[in-house]
Amino acid sequence: MHKMRISFRLALVGIAFSTMTLLVGCSDAEEAPRDAQTSEAEEAALQEEEANREAQQAEMMEEREPIDVQISVSASMRSDRLMMVEGETNLPDGALVQVVVEREISSVRWRERVNIRQGQFSAGPFGPGSGLPDGGYSVSVELSESSVQPDAVQQLIGPKGEYLAGALVSESRHGLGQIATYTTRYMVGNEPRRSRDGAELLQTP
Repeated sequence: MHKMRISFRLALVGIAFSTMTLLVGCSDAEEAPRDAQTSEAEEAALQEEEANREAQQAEMMEEREPIDVQISVSASMRSDRLMMVEGETNLPDGALVQVVVEREISSVRWRERVNIRQGQFSAGPFGPGSGLPDGGYSVSVELSESSVQPDAVQQLIGPKGEYLAGALVSESRHGLGQIATYTTRYMVGNEPRRSRDGAELLQTP
């Protein structure tokens, strides 16, 4: 009789253990689909948020007025016969421009990249160590392609510079979108002479 009771108790324990194992297994099986559903829902929410953000950006770009690019330049000579270039523009702050000074008779160039700060820029000094010889020089200011501009500038001018407008705007030679270029001419020397197209005279102090 005593052995029968022990056997009965062992049987109850076995049944209870089997039931607990089955319940745990069912719980794990239920949690796995729930985790997968949660992950899918989060991913869908992120995708929807990204789509909304892109749609808002596209809408803003469609409504944006193009920038009618304006650039003005002034140059001056230092006592060591090197040229300094300053200018003003309505291009966005942070925009990267390249300033190029070229001696017309020899096509020798000096260049510097600078960023626009509060609508202004300054570059130089330009010229060889011995100073710039007398003669004609062209000074160019070129807004670099949008692909090399800071993100904030790209958003304002467009990924391909499509929000640039005006007489200074043209297609990039490299097929990377629109750029803006301004060019003017100067005569370096101490004699009061001017070229046929009225280049401004720069005298050494």
